[in-house]
Amino acid sequence: MKYRHLGKHGLCVSEICLGSWLTYGAATEATVAQQCIERAYDLGINFFDTANVYAQGKAEELVGKVLGQYSRDSYVLATKVYFPMGQGPNDRGLSRKHILEQCDASLKRLGLDYIDLYQAHRYDPSVPLAETLMAFDHLVQQGKILYYDVSEWSAGQLAHAADLVHLARLSPLVSNQPRYNLLQRQIEKEVLPLCRREGIGIINFSPLAQGLLTGKYKPGSPPPEGSRAADPRQNVFLNQGELDQDQLTRVQKLVPLAQEEGLSLSQLALAWCLRQPELSSVIIGASKPAQIDENVGAVGKQLSAQTLQAIDQLFPAEAP
Repeated sequence: MKYRHLGKHGLCVSEICLGSWLTYGAATEATVAQQCIERAYDLGINFFDTANVYAQGKAEELVGKVLGQYSRDSYVLATKVYFPMGQGPNDRGLSRKHILEQCDASLKRLGLDYIDLYQAHRYDPSVPLAETLMAFDHLVQQGKILYYDVSEWSAGQLAHAADLVHLARLSPLVSNQPRYNLLQRQIEKEVLPLCRREGIGIINFSPLAQGLLTGKYKPGSPPPEGSRAADPRQNVFLNQGELDQDQLTRVQKLVPLAQEEGLSLSQLALAWCLRQPELSSVIIGASKPAQIDENVGAVGKQLSAQTLQAIDQLFPAEAP
């Protein structure tokens, strides 16, 4: 395993992060989920990502219970706040009240004294940004969280937050968690340059595009049984199972490129993400330990210039 700093900050995280969205506490049996977390830890993964809203707290409970068998200083745990956790008007969003209350609730479910990385799961336009940042800073000062970051914020929102942090001398925003993969390269236009300028690390989710970049989905064929596209609970980003056939055809053209590099298609997609020095870690999901073994095989792989050029031809970046 290799490790990278989280942006310009001192925290080091494994290049592969194990996430728990749609899997642990929900679609994956608890025993299998435990096996996956333990296998990841054995392979050197020290970074685990969850959220309060995943299975309405059950994912946090499971992840916290499994990681509880290890020394607390040996892993980095991230969780999130924003989405509704109840029916009340204050049971959602990024108000000071919701952030502080949900932090305490997450700590209880996780069985921890502190959270390494606490994340604003989305941007909340209904709350003054200063209120949100000051709430996170307050938690840092209390020692309940060590760092905080955000997910899916635009370049403008990140820039505004960075300015407020500097002006008010608040604890810094250390990273951003966007969706980024071969098929979705939008962050390269504005978000990635902004993060580079401000020293904000990037932890990208969906590096395999919800399984589209594993090669399991073939053009002209129905989604395999047991796959995310075939499961209504898990195909949130897969257009309810109606897959783009042209896109699937182009994905299959990546297979010989992966073979030339001595990689599986999944490993090629992960190595492509990790070519970006601003990326601190890529978040994978796994419903079986063997998937973690395969994904870890992408660590340290440098793709050739010819392969990168061929990928750009198949899946070009957005025009600047």
